Amino acid sequence: MAIVKGAVAGAIAGLAGALAMEQFQAWWSATEKRLAPAQRAGAAKDEPATVQAAERISETVLHQELPEKAKPVAGEVVHYGMGALSGAIYGVAAEVVPPVRTGNGLAFGAALWWIADNTAVPDLGLGTPPDKTPPSTHAYALASHLVYGAVTETVRRLVRIAL
Repeated sequence: MAIVKGAVAGAIAGLAGALAMEQFQAWWSATEKRLAPAQRAGAAKDEPATVQAAERISETVLHQELPEKAKPVAGEVVHYGMGALSGAIYGVAAEVVPPVRTGNGLAFGAALWWIADNTAVPDLGLGTPPDKTPPSTHAYALASHLVYGAVTETVRRLVRIAL
């Protein structure tokens, strides 16, 4: 029963972590624009990996292209789905192997950054390989995942107590 409770607490916490991560990313982007508006003005922006993943899911499962107006919502669904799934896996791991909670979720966030952003995303063709990614992008992504990990562990612990 502890594993089920861990998964539920982790999924809830993962949703909260994904929200915190999104808020952090919005803050980071706004700060970056204020500090270097000229650099950002001409920069081309690829679609986020979450939108690319949603497009691939739509084409593979539904056999149709994802409509342009649905892309932002579909990207959010992928983002929060990944947050909940990662949180659920983390919640189970936290029940079975307590050391994964090291650093109040910071180790989890760092590991998830490496596994997702630096391994899975490039391997699936949804982003650039780590050695072709600018250091500033790595810093942004790592910081975002550290926020996710810390919030996920904090909320997981509180939800788990309530369960």
